[in-house]
Amino acid sequence: MGTVNTMSRRIKVSIALVIATLVGVAGAPVASGAVSRALPGTDCPVFPVDNYWNTRVDSLPVNPSSSAWVANMHPASNLHPDFGPSFGEQPVPYGIPVTIVDGAKRVAVKFEYADESDRVRYPLGNATLIEGGASSEGDRHAIVVDARTCTLFETWNTRRTGSGWTAGSGAVWSLRSNKLRPASWTSADAAGLPILPGLLRWDEVRSGHVDHAIRFTTDVTQRAFIWPARHQAGSTSDTAFPPMGARFRLKAGFSTDGYSPRAKVVLDAMQKYGLVLADNGSPWYFQGDASTGWPPSLIEELKRIPAAAFEAVDTTPLRVSLGSAAVRQ
Repeated sequence: MGTVNTMSRRIKVSIALVIATLVGVAGAPVASGAVSRALPGTDCPVFPVDNYWNTRVDSLPVNPSSSAWVANMHPASNLHPDFGPSFGEQPVPYGIPVTIVDGAKRVAVKFEYADESDRVRYPLGNATLIEGGASSEGDRHAIVVDARTCTLFETWNTRRTGSGWTAGSGAVWSLRSNKLRPASWTSADAAGLPILPGLLRWDEVRSGHVDHAIRFTTDVTQRAFIWPARHQAGSTSDTAFPPMGARFRLKAGFSTDGYSPRAKVVLDAMQKYGLVLADNGSPWYFQGDASTGWPPSLIEELKRIPAAAFEAVDTTPLRVSLGSAAVRQ
């Protein structure tokens, strides 16, 4: 992957495949199949195979609020890939980069939202890749994976100043654990979720498989969050608008005729795994890694996907515990 700094760690991709039947409260099968592949440059899974992000939702029931939510999310618009070539608009590709380190030195970070941040030392340094580039005025996310410990570090509004590193917020996860953040805590994302598992990565699209849900945004959200989200940043109490953590999937009947094989890889993931509402932003913008490999033609194809072809999913049957992202098996 073009933006992953392997730091001399040899790529070793292992595939773990579990085919399971998930049973809801009515006793009917609700989902099957989960895949967790190692993150390139590491031996680390992108969370366990039974994690919410890695679980298919194509057999789950439609959420009762689906029609209302979609109606308030600009249904006449198309999806927009929030990644790809920047054509000189910024010094790096659009998207959120991932930095891989191997036991790198960790430094103190001063947080704006310290009460909801993990106040530990973070592996930030000269090699850390920041969304939009070092001089960006955007969200400035930094995603760093320590391959030695399989620990994920994510920060928002990440800056290096003369007196050290600062960020708006920061969160840390073990990539081998399903543990969620404390309820009501943010992360580097408004929903309090990790960003990494929801990034569409060029390496996986190129290989022909995307086995996880994809992170996306919309402009108006409810002042609420649903499992496994931990935090909200909404502007309305109207339940006709989606809460943080709402999950949507491309309808099974959507025709992929006319799309290229690589675009169909993405469409297949949207039908099987769906999209997770994780932040406020432009409606139906979905996020990917800041790889130099994204073909401009593919980016243009993905802009043709209609928002009206999506429906919200009821993920309640998957939940085992409010404090865990593990799904019912």
